[in-house]
Amino acid sequence: MEVSLYPGCSLHGLARAYNESIEAVSKTLGVELRELDDWTCCGSSSAHVTSDKLAVALAARNLGIADKVGMDLVVPCAACYQRLKTAEKHLKQGKPVEGLSIKYEGNFHIKPMPDFLWENVGEKALREQVKKPLKVLNPVCYYGCLTVRPPKVTDAKNPEDPQGMDNVLRSLGAKVRNWSFKTDCCGGNLALTRPDLHMKLAQRILDMAEEAGADCIAVACPMCHDNLDSKQKEISIEAGKSYNIPIFYFTELMGLAFNDPAVETWLGRHTVDPRPLLRQRELI
Repeated sequence: MEVSLYPGCSLHGLARAYNESIEAVSKTLGVELRELDDWTCCGSSSAHVTSDKLAVALAARNLGIADKVGMDLVVPCAACYQRLKTAEKHLKQGKPVEGLSIKYEGNFHIKPMPDFLWENVGEKALREQVKKPLKVLNPVCYYGCLTVRPPKVTDAKNPEDPQGMDNVLRSLGAKVRNWSFKTDCCGGNLALTRPDLHMKLAQRILDMAEEAGADCIAVACPMCHDNLDSKQKEISIEAGKSYNIPIFYFTELMGLAFNDPAVETWLGRHTVDPRPLLRQRELI
């Protein structure tokens, strides 16, 4: 199976573990990810709060490249996904894009990574690769805001209760916990402008994960991962309570279940070290 891949800026830097785990599990599953040639930033970090025209143009340029390739486009980053879906709506309505001349057909789907793996690769293929079932892990799946809202842009099937990541991890044997905070904002975009709110929102996610009986949190977004993983020490100081909850990219857990030899390399890049939990559960 071949699909196009829009990696976005984070996967080659901050989210290196996500990128490497995506490549590894895709290879195991027989999926060839063809990174878009000459892709550029989609503007998700700042363009959409600076200039609507620029935000659409940056994302639309990448969709123009994908359109010529003509294969479904997989987008690992939640923020990139939303910006590309926003531009898709603009292009499909036949609106002009300032600075670009694009004849857009749009005969392909834009899919977040969890939905692609569950809907296109499928449960049978996932289960067949499991060498180390995750039966002793109790994660909650945290989707964040951007792959589901607003639904008229993202085309989310279940915007209040998405299931793609839950289904993938259950197929690996994990005892995924139900909770009602899977799409609440973690405050990632407020880190510089309103750190007080940013910390409170992230703390609430951590608290609710513990209340749900989870021993870890699975994510599919570089911003969410950084926000929940790297800020736990600061949150602990502010709250007067110790937080040490491992935050996994869900593809790292897939690699763990597939017994990929690179798993510990990925996990070694985390701020909250998840390896003690996995050693305790005899998974590494």
